[in-house]
Amino acid sequence: MKNKILIVAVHPDDETLGCGGTLLKHKDSGDEIHWLICTQTNETEDFYRIREKEIEEVTKMYGFDSVTNLQLKTMQVDEYSMSELIGKISKVINEVKPNIIYLPFKSDVHSDHRKIFEVSYSCTKSFRYPFIKKIYMMETLSETEFAPSTKEDSFIPNVFVDISKYMDKKIDIMNIFKSELGNHPFPRSERNLRALATFRGATCGCEYAESFILLKEIV
Repeated sequence: MKNKILIVAVHPDDETLGCGGTLLKHKDSGDEIHWLICTQTNETEDFYRIREKEIEEVTKMYGFDSVTNLQLKTMQVDEYSMSELIGKISKVINEVKPNIIYLPFKSDVHSDHRKIFEVSYSCTKSFRYPFIKKIYMMETLSETEFAPSTKEDSFIPNVFVDISKYMDKKIDIMNIFKSELGNHPFPRSERNLRALATFRGATCGCEYAESFILLKEIV
């Protein structure tokens, strides 16, 4: 049975950092993949045009079946009311009707991530969105690993996806977002992306893996 996947990316590049290999694997398996971008850059007009071109290129690389950009103000998501954000995200979820949804980690250090998680998760109630059967949280380099080191806020994955076949393409896609990458020890470096995937792969017995926390599964 073909799946319909919705990835909720707070910022463009979160989808690649958190589950780029998994999205490519879904697409390769014949699943539909849909990209919800929540924020847009508040940088210069020139940077905005560059980012739009990057999004177009990334869309082609993944073969997304749809892309929606809510164009919220980045780093200012907490200025919007819950009801306004719920209305925007709920509309997209009802249009796509995904059976699998990937969300940011609830304790990511970035306030935009925490707010979007809270809003998105409130849009997954089974009596209102009965088509959603699996809900995952993903880890996003430079955000998830800087969450407080407490039991409640630590990312402890329980689902692993072998992305060995897709790791190089994930890196190629991430390289499209030129301004988001840096050299080691910057968290979003190619070396660190491979290191995390290697570590997660060692946990589940493959070369490279992405990991997730399963919040809910309805079978």
